[in-house]
Amino acid sequence: MRRLAFPCRYGDLVPRFARPVPQLSMITNMVISDIYERYGHLLLSLDQPWLSRANLKSFADAVHAKGAALTNCWGFVDGTVRPICRPGRNQRTVYSGHKRVHALKFQSVVAPNGLIANLYGPVEGRRHDAAMLAMSGLMGELEQHSFAPDGEALCIYGDPAYPHRIHLQCPSQQRQGLTQEQQAFNQSMSQVRVSVEWVFKEIVTYFKFIDFKKELKIGLSPVGKTYAVCALLQNALTCLYGSNTAKYFDIEPPTLEFYFNGQ
Repeated sequence: MRRLAFPCRYGDLVPRFARPVPQLSMITNMVISDIYERYGHLLLSLDQPWLSRANLKSFADAVHAKGAALTNCWGFVDGTVRPICRPGRNQRTVYSGHKRVHALKFQSVVAPNGLIANLYGPVEGRRHDAAMLAMSGLMGELEQHSFAPDGEALCIYGDPAYPHRIHLQCPSQQRQGLTQEQQAFNQSMSQVRVSVEWVFKEIVTYFKFIDFKKELKIGLSPVGKTYAVCALLQNALTCLYGSNTAKYFDIEPPTLEFYFNGQ
């Protein structure tokens, strides 16, 4: 936790933990791997107790109560770009021309209670969000689990980069000539979709190490796994202390025990 909380060097941790630098490095990497192996499935599948059909319906009701046009939207999907140190090889592969930085990308689905329900990545920084969606298999997960108790199809909402599907909605994508209804729809959904950005910001705020790209060297450290573990730890913090997203939608996150153990 001390390593992830701030972009410090291992040498700075020696006085506190009384361990040499090689041991601190091995301990940190082993703990990160252990957390991911034990609980990484919580970010890979929507088949979780806290994502029951009844809860998904309550999420959709909370989103609609905030002025969203959709009555069946229970979450939001978006991609985030995490800058990394320029690699010595295959630089073009991880270079994002849009952000003009070498980076890895992740796809997240965020629920109104502030928890990250699904995380996919890392993928190369040059990948488009739509390509990342196809690679992730998220649509298959939604087709299996995104339903209300009465069988109504529920959906998540994304930006114009995503395709329009039954379980995935996006803004009207006409370049011009939008009707007043379409403009009102886009505006109402945009003001609630911004909550996904709040969660991305919270991860970087609490775990500043992943925002220090000079230390994020692919091939030398588990950069992708580290971000996934930070997302898990952020979910744990949300369970314990809440979040801006949970307060905005007025939904309490599950307890820590229920999130990790389903009880």
